[in-house]
Amino acid sequence: MRKILSCIFIVVWMGLIFKLSSQPAVQSGKLSGKVTNINIKAIEKVNPNTKFNIAEFNHVVRKNAHFFIYLVLGVLTINALRINGVRGYRCVIFALFICILYASSDEVHQIFVPGRSAQVKDVFIDGAGAGVGILVYLIIGKFRASSSQRGQTLM
Repeated sequence: MRKILSCIFIVVWMGLIFKLSSQPAVQSGKLSGKVTNINIKAIEKVNPNTKFNIAEFNHVVRKNAHFFIYLVLGVLTINALRINGVRGYRCVIFALFICILYASSDEVHQIFVPGRSAQVKDVFIDGAGAGVGILVYLIIGKFRASSSQRGQTLM
């Protein structure tokens, strides 16, 4: 059951990415504008004197969204591969390959969405996010393994 569920999580997450990428530029811009405004309000609560170039900040928010959405995809993908028995460097390479392949296909998909375009730099940002997600997953896995080994030696 865990094997199937881990794969379902990937498909659902990819579906979310596809849905977000299917939004015309105007609709996507409104969504990122809302997120930008929420971030600006939060920052202004901490530091009321902060000055913003809203267009530039919105661009940063959009690129961070790419990074973090694919960070989650990287974690979900390596987790599913590990649960399904893929190990070692092969697991890391497959996970990264799947994420970058999906990011590339997503950029091609955006060519057909009104007001959107494909950008190679977004594939690099997506790949970096996936890579960081995979790395975090591996680091946490090593930390958990070493913690459980230390706990067993104390008993």
